[in-house]
Amino acid sequence: MIPTITRRSLIAGGTSAATVTLGFPLSAGAQQAITVAQFRALSARLTGADVADLDATAAAQLLDGFLSLGRGPDLASLAADTRMNAGPLADDIVAAWYSGRYASRAGVATIDLTRALVWDALPFTKPLGVCGGETGYWAKAPET
Repeated sequence: MIPTITRRSLIAGGTSAATVTLGFPLSAGAQQAITVAQFRALSARLTGADVADLDATAAAQLLDGFLSLGRGPDLASLAADTRMNAGPLADDIVAAWYSGRYASRAGVATIDLTRALVWDALPFTKPLGVCGGETGYWAKAPET
């Protein structure tokens, strides 16, 4: 038996094929409100870190996560208002940089854990799997 093609299935199939063929992103209607460089500058202002210490690849991942949730306009207004350093979005940005975890449309995601700012805030420790020195290094008193 040959299935009947309805107008509805034809339109749905054509739209799906066009989306796949043209490579539209999940947030095709959303415009990127700020650039990665602007997001890094905003992040530096909120976290107190130097812009040079904020990895560009990690910043791009975090920005994509925030944009996928439709927070682009809020990011743009937060970046434009240099006096505003508080609020839920600012808290989410700081938490993402320090923990390395962020929310995205696909769920919770992570940047490279070694790029999280928590390791700069806690200089006496290191990320799991990162060698601290030669064997027995932990027996020596830390430099002051």
